[in-house]
Amino acid sequence: MQVLEAGSNKYLLLELEPESISDIARKAGFECKIADERRVLSVDLSAPERQAPLLLFDAADPANLGWFSRCQFYVDGKTGSVLQTPLSLANQLDRTGRPLAHAVRLQIAKELPGTFRMPGRQPVTEQVVYAVLMNLLNALLNTGVGVCGGPTVKPLAGRTENIGPKN
Repeated sequence: MQVLEAGSNKYLLLELEPESISDIARKAGFECKIADERRVLSVDLSAPERQAPLLLFDAADPANLGWFSRCQFYVDGKTGSVLQTPLSLANQLDRTGRPLAHAVRLQIAKELPGTFRMPGRQPVTEQVVYAVLMNLLNALLNTGVGVCGGPTVKPLAGRTENIGPKN
């Protein structure tokens, strides 16, 4: 990790290793494709052997209350940000534009403001990001990740469609 100071601004520059990210994904049960870009590390994750969809659910739906009470991670449905982490999550789409039930795209920010803190005011390091990534991937497979509002990130598990007449 490097610290960059530009005037009164301070930035943390994470030095994430694509091989470590790939190992973490493989250990969690995902296949991955990584694109190492200048400011982010983009990871396309898929679990093709999985029978059920990934546990990404609508946190606002009362039918998903059981999932909501167990989840560790919440995704802002408008921006895709995994709250209190340097991660962003998005759906992968099929050719018709519908979300794939066994795949997501993850971006890990490499540049963060100097004031950025993880939950519990824990400072950010590469090892902390790796641990959070492992926990998020396990949550997608086992305990659930809640999507909070917004039209951008679509839930994959639980009740995913609204009840009522369609126009």
